[in-house]
Amino acid sequence: MTLWQLLSSFPTAIPTVLLAVLLVFWAMSIVALADMSDTVELHADLAHGAHDLPDFHTLAGYLVALGLGGVPLSVVASVLVFCTWLSTALLHQYLLAWLPTAALRTLAGVAVLLFSSGLSIPIAARVLKPLRGLFVKHAARSNSSLVGLDCRITTGKVDHTFGRADVDAHGASINIRVWAALPNALARGGRAIIVAYEPATGHYEVQAAPDVF
Repeated sequence: MTLWQLLSSFPTAIPTVLLAVLLVFWAMSIVALADMSDTVELHADLAHGAHDLPDFHTLAGYLVALGLGGVPLSVVASVLVFCTWLSTALLHQYLLAWLPTAALRTLAGVAVLLFSSGLSIPIAARVLKPLRGLFVKHAARSNSSLVGLDCRITTGKVDHTFGRADVDAHGASINIRVWAALPNALARGGRAIIVAYEPATGHYEVQAAPDVF
């Protein structure tokens, strides 16, 4: 059986067509004709605001449960289709081609297609697992999220226009610009509480932390 006969005959023809569609999609993406920023990601909490797509959410939930979450849907589909195509083509070439009648080859072809589709799921999950880290979105902590935290003054004084302090945010020490109303007893090494953030100046308002006995 020639390569063209293999790819264009049942059952390999079905995943071949799907693979061709995906190749066109990726080719268009490479030349910026497709907007990849809109690719849907498969997380368990998928687009909780889009309540008008319950069927898609259900499907995505199943895929996440099968270990196919954490990467864009286009990547999941590409790996699944490729694994299905490769498995189907190999079984077609080395198994179906030896069956004596067309009817038997058709029945066996359906079984091969179903088997290859099922087999592609655990294989794709194994392939996609190390790729999840490439698609993790790290949200930077906002300035206003520091309000309410303790800090330690690092300058000799703090007034309306001058002052620095270190604040611990998720284990990382951040040095910020602070100010405080006068009079105050804030000095180097003293503890303070961040009470407000001023976006216009980039300064945090602080007050002396109450003594803890």
